[in-house]
Amino acid sequence: MKRILAALLLAAFSFAALAQTPVRVRGTIEAFDNPVLTVKSRTGETVRIKLNDNFTVAGVAPATLADVTAGKFIGTATLGQKDGALVALEVLIFPEAMRGANEGHYPWDLKPESLMTNATVADVASGSAKDRVLMLKYKEGEKKVLVPEGVPIVTFLPAERSELKPGAHVFVGTQRQPDGTLTAGRVNVGLNGLVPPM
Repeated sequence: MKRILAALLLAAFSFAALAQTPVRVRGTIEAFDNPVLTVKSRTGETVRIKLNDNFTVAGVAPATLADVTAGKFIGTATLGQKDGALVALEVLIFPEAMRGANEGHYPWDLKPESLMTNATVADVASGSAKDRVLMLKYKEGEKKVLVPEGVPIVTFLPAERSELKPGAHVFVGTQRQPDGTLTAGRVNVGLNGLVPPM
């Protein structure tokens, strides 16, 4: 009986996991009527996101390449390669409390064929001109990433729900529920007009 119950629970959990599909929303806030956040997405459609009761807000703020030092845990979206290194589209420096978040190397949807690497910076070297080359290490391996001059570098800062105002730019990792609705437990909002680059 216990085995049957365990099997049923596992099947139910697996179905629930399959039924929820991750959807990343990038765009501009049109309205926030708690708990519903209405966003004009970068593709032009209006998206409604139901936020969890205990949802959190993270501010996305500018940082510099000088802040990307050995030992920091970062995320970087990349596209293509140059001189044997992945080429960064953006770099996010995670706060220490978020070390290990989504660690690894996997497909990303910032641009077609883009990738994401969340990893620890093992080394920082100078590339050509003002470029930097990062050696990143994660549990399953390592990647070399070229960060060209001018690539957006950002970090997360604590933010209040009051930042969720019309015109603010957001990046929200949502889950599409079986009924088609989108839900989320966290909103990343650009501070002072910044557009989250990830």
